[in-house]
Amino acid sequence: MRNFILTFVLTAFIAIGANAQNAKGDWYVGTGDIANVSWTEWAIAPTVGYAFTDDLQIGLNLSQADSSEDLSIDLHARYFWKDYFVYAATEGFDTDGLKLGLGKMFTFHKNVFMDPKVVYDSALKTTNLQLGVGLKF
Repeated sequence: MRNFILTFVLTAFIAIGANAQNAKGDWYVGTGDIANVSWTEWAIAPTVGYAFTDDLQIGLNLSQADSSEDLSIDLHARYFWKDYFVYAATEGFDTDGLKLGLGKMFTFHKNVFMDPKVVYDSALKTTNLQLGVGLKF
């Protein structure tokens, strides 16, 4: 519960003073989901995306929960509409674990972005708040 409140407050403060502009040719480098993760369970999950048009960004996410699991390469896409985006992601290029969501990307302090989103996981049948941060260039 504490993580949810912290995420909500941080998102609200950033939403007041920030706004994103997606442009064709922009690269995005950042994290996957940093919300709802305890300090002892942090894992590296870099994500890289490219804006093919002003409205469409496609990217890859690398994740490995711990050293006993295999490295996973996931595909995701964001379609932007009036400062909001619709999000779709696969787990390991398999559409059985499709994740669908809605979010907003905020750019602040030059090219630093934050992208809170609500995501439905069709494999787990759960809905979660996710938060990613990164750089846009």
